[in-house]
Amino acid sequence: MNAHVENTRFNIRSTTAIEQPADADALKAALRTLGGGVSIITAGEGEARTGATVTSATALSVEPARMLVSLNRSSSTWPVVERYGHLGINIVGSTHEVLANQFAGRGGLRGADRYRGADWTTAVSGAPLLVDAVAAIDCVVEEAIERHSHVIVIGKVLAIRLGAGHSLLYQDGRYHALS
Repeated sequence: MNAHVENTRFNIRSTTAIEQPADADALKAALRTLGGGVSIITAGEGEARTGATVTSATALSVEPARMLVSLNRSSSTWPVVERYGHLGINIVGSTHEVLANQFAGRGGLRGADRYRGADWTTAVSGAPLLVDAVAAIDCVVEEAIERHSHVIVIGKVLAIRLGAGHSLLYQDGRYHALS
């Protein structure tokens, strides 16, 4: 059904799209329209390191400092976060597209191999942090809530590293850089 809305005060007319059933495909299509900041979630030590590229990292609260990240339960990242009890949230910029793709699994790299081509340091928690990240947030797991296909990880912030630049955005299947 097409909906028609008119605002005579501003002479604005808009037509909305046809409603779709609330299924996984429709939800994915809707969420692709929402731009999100790109972060690389890192966890583990040595050869047990792994990580993932996400747009689901956000602040839960600033006082106390807590972060929230949603991780797929079937990913290789969640078991490592659970085992080590830490995670690095590396907010990346336009110079990190290749790295973001590596951690998204493009190119087939897995585990510690995803860390290739970048400089890393070890945070207070033990989590790997990207040296030239726009910002990096070191967390220990405060709580993990398993729901459906994902785990909502609440991280207690231990330390923050501020770098330079603007964060990389992801929308409609593509990266976008702010200038």
